[in-house]
Amino acid sequence: MAAATLGMAALPALAQAKEFEDGSDYLTLDKPAPTEAPAGQVEVVEFFWYSCPHCNAFEPRFDAWVKKQPKDVFVRRMPVAFRPSFEPQQRLYFVLEALGKLDELHRKVFYAIHTERQELTSAEQIAAWVEKQGIAKAKFTELYNSFAVTTKVRKATQLQNAYAIDGVPSLGIAGHYFTSATQAKTLERALQVTDFLIGQVRSGKAK
Repeated sequence: MAAATLGMAALPALAQAKEFEDGSDYLTLDKPAPTEAPAGQVEVVEFFWYSCPHCNAFEPRFDAWVKKQPKDVFVRRMPVAFRPSFEPQQRLYFVLEALGKLDELHRKVFYAIHTERQELTSAEQIAAWVEKQGIAKAKFTELYNSFAVTTKVRKATQLQNAYAIDGVPSLGIAGHYFTSATQAKTLERALQVTDFLIGQVRSGKAK
């Protein structure tokens, strides 16, 4: 009876170990993607698009998840561009980053687009909105067209391609793994898969 009880007790642990599977809940990249995490840290990249309603829904959940992470988890957000019309919003993100305004305005961009229904798809529309947030239009325009921001846009697209991103929101882990709401079935489960993969990297079990 004791042996039977022990066997039953082991079942949940076994089920947990098999809960997330490569090729089903996440994908392992054929070729590692570049990372920027300092040594000893595990990088997590959130790929998003400001105009994406799913990204808008995911943002507060992801932000709460980020705030709970220990110091060895290095998080980056990465705006995608599936076509040239996405690039103005990519540039907006990197300008806000350069100005140290992401904490203040990142969520406000989502709110402006999805709640206030503002059209922020062109450089002119974005510059006008940013000016209303207290940022000088001339300074914004200078950074928007700068070599530094252009370089970041190019690197963002290269990273997007390295992870073979075909939809957002998506998550890249340690340059080796990819998951998303589509891959993991739900946004909440995608974060659980990410936690699992971070653990795999920490333990040295990453492929």
